[in-house]
Amino acid sequence: SLSLSAQAALSIYWTDLTSVSGKTVSGSLNIGGDTVDVTITNSANYSFVHTSPSTDYWTKTAYTIGATNYRPTSTDVIALSDGGSVTITFSKAVTNPVLALTSWNGNTVDFGTPISFLVYGPGYWGNGTPIINGTNTGFYGSGEVHGLVELPGTFTSLTFTSTSEGWHGFTVGVEGVSSVPVPAAIWLLGP
Repeated sequence: SLSLSAQAALSIYWTDLTSVSGKTVSGSLNIGGDTVDVTITNSANYSFVHTSPSTDYWTKTAYTIGATNYRPTSTDVIALSDGGSVTITFSKAVTNPVLALTSWNGNTVDFGTPISFLVYGPGYWGNGTPIINGTNTGFYGSGEVHGLVELPGTFTSLTFTSTSEGWHGFTVGVEGVSSVPVPAAIWLLGP
C-alpha cells in the first residue's frame, strides 16, 4: 500500500496528547511548523489515557517499513475497552491520517471509509493479523494486531467504531511526504 516516488520520503507526524477531560482527549500535531489541534472523543469510557511518559507500547517491528521505524515518538496512548465510537477532530484539514495500533486482539473495527495497513507485525503484546472486511473500511483483529493503519484522503474529522475487549490502544498521526534534495546534475539533464 505504500507507494512513494523516488524523490520523496515518508514522514509521520504524531499527536502530542496533552490532556483528558471526561471522554475527551486533547493534543496537537506539529506538521512542519504548522500546529493542528486534535480532539478525540469517545462514546464510552477509556480504559486509560497516557499523556506523559509511561509504558512504551510502541516497540518491536510492527511500526517498521523497510529499514525505517515510524513508531510514535512518545509514550502517549489512548486505551479503549468498551465498544463504541471514537471521533477524531482536526482544527485544520489533514491528509492521510494514520493510527498507530497496539493490542487490537479479537476486536472488530470500522472506519466507514477505505483503509490501508502501511505495516503490521510483532508488537508489545505479541503478533496478530488484521482481517480486512469486505468493504475495505475496517478489520477484525486475529491475534494481537499492532501496526499502522492509514485513511487515505483529506479529513477534518473521522469516526470509527470498535468492539469491547480488555483494552486496545491507539494514537493519531498524519502522513507527510517531504522532498528529498535532487542533485544539481539531474536538473541539468531535464525531465
